[in-house]
Amino acid sequence: MKHSLPLRALSRLLQYPDDELIQNLPAVSDALLAMPKMSKKVHDGLDEFLRYLKTSDLLDLQEDYVECFDRGRATSLHLFEHVHGDSRERGQAMVDLLQTYKEGGLELSANELPDHLSVILEFASTLPQDQAKQFIGEMAHILNAVYSTLVARNNRYAWLIAAAIEFSGEKFKIVELKVQEESMDDEWAEPPAFGGCTTRGQSKPGEEQPLHFIKRTKESKGVQP
Repeated sequence: MKHSLPLRALSRLLQYPDDELIQNLPAVSDALLAMPKMSKKVHDGLDEFLRYLKTSDLLDLQEDYVECFDRGRATSLHLFEHVHGDSRERGQAMVDLLQTYKEGGLELSANELPDHLSVILEFASTLPQDQAKQFIGEMAHILNAVYSTLVARNNRYAWLIAAAIEFSGEKFKIVELKVQEESMDDEWAEPPAFGGCTTRGQSKPGEEQPLHFIKRTKESKGVQP
């Protein structure tokens, strides 16, 4: 399947950068740029992102990654956070998604959460292309919100999100961002003494939008992850 290696490369680049990634960057780059039906705009953006990886110090890359994805919900790669926040609904959605993965033959390690975009792309890489496109396309509204935030911050990771959206057949686009998000540190800050209780950082971020996940058909059961 022509889309499998490019999606796995995209998945790897959306994980925390480490020595292994840098050592295998030439192979990851070649696989990524072989994404089917990639537009010139996305190709050039990804090429710029890959040059950034090649020419930057690893510690700087790691610091940039944490600053980009781990300090606020607006760019979180855990997609259910954008839909359910920290509510109970997220837990049930995780259970359902894990069951989808299990039926598809994908087993996660103990430290992997199923709603992380890199895991979602890894699973999609095991599906036939039409199913993979539909699977990712179900999340295009969330991905466009993340993409828009990254563009607003002039962050190169926006091109990885754009590539995922474009692969699904949806259009990557700037969408209106309703709330100016505080940093994660501010969200979870302790209230002043005698200032009363607070639920900041625990409410649902915006209106819920349902996600639907595809169960693999009998014909696709033989595809290995």
